[in-house]
Amino acid sequence: MPSVLRVALPVPLPTLFDYLPPAAGEAQAGSRVLVPFGRGKAVGVVVETDVESTLGGARLKRVLRLLDEAPLLDAELMKTLAWAADYWLGAPGEAYANALPLALREDKPLPDTHEEVWALTVAGRSALDAGSRKGGSRRLLETLAAAPLGAGELHERLPDWRAAARRLATAGLIERVRRAADTAPQPAVAPPALSPEQQAAVEAVSAELGRFQPFLLDGVTGSGKTEVYLALIEQVIAQGKQALLLVPEIGLAPQTVRRVRERLGVPVEVLHSNLAEGDRARAWLRARDGEARVILGTRSAVFTPLPRAGLIVVDEEHDGAYKQQEGFRYHARDLALLRGRALGVPVLLGSATPSLESLANVDAGRYRALHLRARPGAIRPPQVQIVDMRAQRLEHGLSPTLLSAVADTIARGEQALVFRNRRGYAPVLLCHQCGWHAECPRCEHPLTLHAGRRQLICHHCDYHTRLPEHCPSCGAPDLKPQGQGTERLEEALSARFPDVPVLRIDRETTRRRDAFDELLERLRGDGPAILVGTQMLAKGHDLPNLTLVAIVGVDEGLHSVDFRASERLAQLIVQVAGRAGRASKPGRVILQTHHPEHPLLRQLLAQGYAAAAKELLAERQAVQLPPYMHQVLLRADAHQREHVDAFLREARGALEPAAQAELGIAGPMPAPMPLRAGRHRGQLLVEAGSRAVLHAALRPWARGLSALPSARRVRWSLDVDPVDLY
Repeated sequence: MPSVLRVALPVPLPTLFDYLPPAAGEAQAGSRVLVPFGRGKAVGVVVETDVESTLGGARLKRVLRLLDEAPLLDAELMKTLAWAADYWLGAPGEAYANALPLALREDKPLPDTHEEVWALTVAGRSALDAGSRKGGSRRLLETLAAAPLGAGELHERLPDWRAAARRLATAGLIERVRRAADTAPQPAVAPPALSPEQQAAVEAVSAELGRFQPFLLDGVTGSGKTEVYLALIEQVIAQGKQALLLVPEIGLAPQTVRRVRERLGVPVEVLHSNLAEGDRARAWLRARDGEARVILGTRSAVFTPLPRAGLIVVDEEHDGAYKQQEGFRYHARDLALLRGRALGVPVLLGSATPSLESLANVDAGRYRALHLRARPGAIRPPQVQIVDMRAQRLEHGLSPTLLSAVADTIARGEQALVFRNRRGYAPVLLCHQCGWHAECPRCEHPLTLHAGRRQLICHHCDYHTRLPEHCPSCGAPDLKPQGQGTERLEEALSARFPDVPVLRIDRETTRRRDAFDELLERLRGDGPAILVGTQMLAKGHDLPNLTLVAIVGVDEGLHSVDFRASERLAQLIVQVAGRAGRASKPGRVILQTHHPEHPLLRQLLAQGYAAAAKELLAERQAVQLPPYMHQVLLRADAHQREHVDAFLREARGALEPAAQAELGIAGPMPAPMPLRAGRHRGQLLVEAGSRAVLHAALRPWARGLSALPSARRVRWSLDVDPVDLY
């Protein structure tokens, strides 16, 4: 049999592919190759060399070209990716592809890793002196007058700089040049004195630098977790090593980058999906070469090569955004821990509301807990008040107590946040004559009214339709919106407080690049303002003049069929409440509910998140739910329900009888949302008390699913450790 290369290709198939070595060059594991695939070509990653193929030489195709003289992925990352593909039961080619920025998955030369910056030309200086440019163009010329700046730095200072840069570059007033070695950022902000709790946390992690140890930094909102991160990163880069800092949302990246640059005076490489692909690839390559000292990014940044690794930090570790929900369904927090073990470095998980999984790992002795219970600089924790909405006269869902508190806050020149985790104007449009309501024809769920766009939109499948003038069923003209979304609250508060800026922050108002940063920048001043927002505002944003947080619409989370709903609601309430009173001014939190005696709300109010989480963990253990039970969810969808049911029945039957005896199996059953985007959905839940038992049974089963006769009629996926059963 011929000796071949085993190659991972970016296709959703549970296999690697054998190819004859290229005519020129010697491929190594971790190198990219261009290969013939089907009727076209594909870029793959060599996983093994000198493998004996089971296919005859006449049936094998030859690698067209070796793309890398040296491996692009190092041995640690290759081993980690192989483990990850096995654990999350993913297609190996998709796992390896996830590790590479999009620009490196193409048949193109590697980009130059020297950082490019924008600089004024001679003509640009003349234009600035002459005052011939106005608006955004002039602001960009003024910003570049002191020194050339890179894209990341410009993004922080002028979020809308790109359009002006195109105009000025076309006119020859600015140009791209390589950054000189001596123009790296310099420390601009002296570090604050650490509190005793912060200092103890820094010392505990410092003592483990150079070896693997997971830590959970459990700190109340505003307690200074970021200062702990910065102090540790400073130590790591002083040792000539690299630090990786993960954040859950793109919106948190700019402010964190700014703090790191100002405090530590080192360039920060940023990796997230809003970056230009060339910039992302250059940052990844600088990390791979060991040049990048600090790497900050969202979920996919966990795959960044770290040849000089010193520390990995996962901020807001509880956040569901760390779980990839399509394709290769990995969890970045768990993968960060795996990489920390392989690299021999500590991993610091931080949160004000730790996940139940992490708290269970602390209880089991797998993680070490560090606590920050005080809020440096704050007068006291915010006062929390539960408002009973029963028998109250509400204005657009807002109680008199809440409206009075908002009025008092803005009268003091301070800012208030009214939090509602539902965008749009109203979640239901109803006919009072006949009872008709607007429903998505593809999901059988109510359509949300977006009044500003005069449209009805499905938030599950993005179906759009025009707002009808009359009831489609009986022709009556009085269609009434039911319930409140952020758009309706914005309208009501603007009418109630016409002299105060009311800013809405949700997916609708932040669609444009940089819009989120621009809205937040308007709130950093001292003037009064009212914010209306969704959970985009729940995480990590410091607004020193924000002293009131009013949370409306929490009741939906109290009665959900999802066993994780209570945990998520508790986390959301604590995170949103933590936006109030983060500086020297005292904060206040108002929580509106029709269920003021609910045990979860009362426990959160009286004893805090830690006690509520302990109670939730006890409940999970009593009924054997995660993290005390390990789950794999097989999802399937198709245009016809019978195809879904047939596939799931065959899939269950394909499990070996011995395996079925060791596993808990629920289903086949419809998904909690049985119809979405016109496709019928079903699932099969498989669980076991031991990960080893679960994976031993499911590995051969997963490889055989695509061969089932009914598999071609459905789309299916496997989700290991699912965080969403929908």
